[in-house]
Formats: sequence, C-alpha cells, structure tokens
Amino acid sequence: MSASPTKKTIDLNAEIRGEEIFARYDSQVVSRLWAYIRPHRWALVAVVFTVALFTIVQVLIPVTVRYAVDSAVGNAQYAFNTILAVFASLIVLNAVSNFFQEWVAARLAQRVIFDLRRAMFNHLQHVSLSILDQTQVGRLMSRLQGDVNSLQEFMETSVSAVGDFFLLIGIVAVLLLMDVKLGLLTLCVLPMMFLVRKIWLPWARKAFTRAREASSSVNAALAENINGIRTVQENRREIVNFARYDVRAIENLQAQIGSSRASQVMMPTVDTLTGLAMAIVVVVGGSQVVSGQLDVGVMVAFIFCVQRFFDPIRTLTMQYTVMQRAMASGHRIFEVLDIEVTLSDKADAQALADVPPAIEFNHVTFGYRPDQPVLHDLNLHIQPYQTVALVGPTGSGKTSIAALIHRFYDVWDGEVKVGGQDVRDLTLDSLGQCVGMVLQEPFLFSGTIADNMRYGLQWATREQVIEAAKAVRAHDFIMRLPDGYDTMLGQRGRNLSIGQRQLLSFARALLAKPKILILDEATANIDSFTELEIQRALNVLRKGRTTIIIAHRLATIRDADVIVVLQKGRIVEKGSHDELLKNKGLYAKLHASSNASFDDLVEAEGEQVPNS
Repeated sequence: MSASPTKKTIDLNAEIRGEEIFARYDSQVVSRLWAYIRPHRWALVAVVFTVALFTIVQVLIPVTVRYAVDSAVGNAQYAFNTILAVFASLIVLNAVSNFFQEWVAARLAQRVIFDLRRAMFNHLQHVSLSILDQTQVGRLMSRLQGDVNSLQEFMETSVSAVGDFFLLIGIVAVLLLMDVKLGLLTLCVLPMMFLVRKIWLPWARKAFTRAREASSSVNAALAENINGIRTVQENRREIVNFARYDVRAIENLQAQIGSSRASQVMMPTVDTLTGLAMAIVVVVGGSQVVSGQLDVGVMVAFIFCVQRFFDPIRTLTMQYTVMQRAMASGHRIFEVLDIEVTLSDKADAQALADVPPAIEFNHVTFGYRPDQPVLHDLNLHIQPYQTVALVGPTGSGKTSIAALIHRFYDVWDGEVKVGGQDVRDLTLDSLGQCVGMVLQEPFLFSGTIADNMRYGLQWATREQVIEAAKAVRAHDFIMRLPDGYDTMLGQRGRNLSIGQRQLLSFARALLAKPKILILDEATANIDSFTELEIQRALNVLRKGRTTIIIAHRLATIRDADVIVVLQKGRIVEKGSHDELLKNKGLYAKLHASSNASFDDLVEAEGEQVPNS
C-alpha cells in the first residue's frame, strides 16, 4: 500500500486573529486584484479622467475666488462679470465631475467585485469534497461575504483617496505660488497633524479590531441560534440563550462605541488645526493686506484653500485603515481561490461510452485523513443491472464506496472502474450523468417543485416531470399543494415532510435517467407507511439500472441480488439473503437477533466500531 496522500492545505476554519484584521500594503494582493480590473480598463480610464477633472476644478475654484475679489476691489485686470461666469462654470463642472467620479468608480468596483464573486463561486463548485468536508460553512461564508465587502469598500473609496492625494499637492502648489512665505507659514501646522496621526493610529487600530471581532462573535451567535431554532425551542433554551447573546451584544455595543469614538477623534483634531491655520492666514495675511504687501484676493483664496486642505488629510488617514483591512481580506479571498482543485478531467479524458454499467473495485485502498485508511485492499465486482446492498456498522466504508464510484474522491491505491473504464480516465460530466444518488437527507433547493425535479435534467418537459412524479407515487401529494408543481419550496424544502422530500429526490433521480443508482440510507428517517410508498418507488427506479443500496436495516435489502457485508473497510461476507443466512456469519447474527441494525449488534457483542 502506498502512503496516504499529503497535500498542502489551507485552514479555512482558522479564526481571524486580531493582528490579521489589518495588514500592510501587499503588492501581491494588489497585483492579483489588478488581474480582475484589467478587463475593465476603459472604465478605469474614465475613472482617472473624472478624478483628474474633479481635482483640477477643486484647485481652480480658490484661484478664481482670488481674481473675483481682486476684481471687485479694482485690483484685477479681468472684468468682474467674466470672472463670475468662469466661477459659475467651475461650480457646475465641480458638481458634474464629482457625480461622475463617484458613479464611474462605484460601477468599476461593482463590476470587479462581481467578477471576483463569480470566480470564487465557480472555483468552490469544483473544489474537492475532501477540503469542503473539513470546512465550517460559516467561516467560508465570512470570506465570501465579509471579506469581499471589505475589498469592495476599498475599491470604491480608493478612487476618491487618490483624488484627495493629488488635491493636497495642488493646494500646496497654489498656496506657494500665490505667496511663498504665507504658504510655508500656513503649512507649519502639518507636522502637528502627522504627530497626532502617529499617536492616533495604533489606538484606533485596536478599537477597530475589537469592533470587528465583537461583530463577528455576535453574528456567529445569532446565526447559530437561528439555524438551531428547533432545538432551542425543543429544550426551552430561549432565556439562557438570550442571556448569553446579551453578553455578546453588550460587548459588541461597547466595541462599536469605542470604534466610533476612535473615528470621531480625528474630526475635532482636524478642525482645531484648520482653525489654527486660518488664524495664521487672518492675522499674518491681514496685516500684510493692511500694509499693502498682499492683495485681498490672495488672502481670501488662502482661506478657501485652508478650509479644503485638511479634509483630504482626514480622509486619507481613514483610508489607510480601510486599505489595511482590504489587504487582509484580499489575502484571505485569494487563499480561497488558491485551494487546489484535485479532481479534474485529465487532458485525454474521454466521455463514458454507452456500455453496460458494470462496476469494479480492484485492490482499492482509500481514506479521508492521512494514514487512516477507511477501505483496505477492497475487491468488489458488480455486474450490470444487478441490485447490490452494502451493509455493515458505521465506519465500515459503505458510503466511501459510493463516493468513489461517483469520483468525489480519488483512491490512494488500486482502481475503480465504471463500464470497464477507470473513473480517472473519464470526464466528470459523463460520469455524473451516469451515476445518480439519493441520500438519507434529501437536499431541495429554493424554487418550485418542478425546478427541483429538473435539477439533474434541466431541459426536461413538463410532461416528463409529471411522468416521473407519477412513477414514484409523488404526483398525488404534489397536486394537493396550493400551486401543484409550481409550489415554491422553503429553505431546504422545510414546508414538506421528510417522506415527501424523499419522494421528490427519487423523482429527480428517475428524471435524470442515470445508468447507476446509489441509494444511501434513503429510507432511514421515515415512518413505516411512507417507507412502503418509497419501496414501491424503488422498484420503479431499479428497473434497467445497476443499483447500490446502502442500509442498516435489513428490511430494505432482503430482495437484493447480492448483499455485501463490510466491517472495518473489508468485505467479510457476500451473497444473497438466503446464502448469508446459511453461512451463519455476521449477517445471520443480525437477522437472528432482535437488534435493528449492525451498529446495535456490534455494540452488543462488545466489538469496537471504527470511526470514519
């Protein structure tokens, strides 16, 4: 036996530590994000143009004010009406360019995020089940939603941040061009601003981190209790759960207040520094105006520039935090996209030929965890159109056999053949069309009953849908529903009984017309009356197909052509019901006992039940 595979994996379940919520600028993340921006380069060009136009207009407005004031007091060579017309045009252009800057930037961000979401969804559709089996859905959804939203926020605000950066440069240039000495004197407050920012940033980062962690905690508690509401009400845990949630909610409230406080600290700081700069302009500039050293228009333009100067600084400071959060989010998003797709079509993969659906397991060894095999050197040959039952205690490898036939996983050693061909040499699409599965707990999607039945054969006609429903005795209960086949199903079909959901899954399998049908504990959770209906449906489903039935209870597999008894990943018995009874082995012991399943029998005999 070869060593079990050891692949480099990514822990999608890992908690996001506080220091990971904010990350430094990461050129690799930006480079990979650029790959999604590049297809929309013309939109990016439009963004750059509108940002440049808006920035230029913002700089020209104070300059125009200068000439307007000088003209009004008779110190300018330009006519006041002309300057006023230019000023009015700039105001209109400012509003228009600001609108288009925000609109085009938002459209670009939405398109890039749309492509990114599609890429993540498409990638996860093909990721190996061996990864998803070990991944908490909540953690994965956090990456698909929260981290993508953080990246979207960064993209939408970074455009205006770039504009603010160039606006700062433009304002500094205007101040120095109008009057170097007054300009330098006004800008002397900048070191104070940078000192405040240096002190504020670490404190604010801790506040934002705490708020993010508290928000995640309270959302996780809310989701868990809503998903488990039946169990909550069954055990009357409402008061206890509310008390526990209240603690997290209070922590979240305090954290969010702290975050808001950190955000708001910069506003009075900037206002104070703005007032100080204004005071310098008024006092120094006013004295120069009185002495005739400075035009009135220049001083007024200085006041306008100072008012606009500190807003971009405040915005850029907050944008730095957004950028840090986006870098961490981008890293986690691309971590998902980097998950290796271990199961894919080979370069020379062929579609499964139209041959009798035989199944072969030749010396198969397989497991889910390294060095913990579930199947040991297993050999099993199933003839076309046979009905084969797999029985045995929990962990004996029954479901693993079914998963390998569908190639949800690849074997460690040996080979699995369908129709005489190794499943690794077949295209996944053709194999999926050949193999149909009905699970213990059927999964129904949001949509109508007819849509759910067509899930495996989208182009099926209404007549074919009704024919399949009648064949498995589902038509009558469907017609009793308010809208018949157009009845909308709730989440996972919760507005139907489990027996009705199971009948729909049988109809879906029948409509898809698979050559191989796998029934994995399909009657385990239903009552005896419904089981009788499903047994009749099974008789219809099994006709003209190779059928594999996985079951604990013997009542569902007595008439199987071959019954395979598994224990600890090995075949211990094989034969018909009557043959196995004559052998007086494990199967006969179960049949002769009053136990309901192999699990009961194994526990009764004191044997260890293997885990998988």
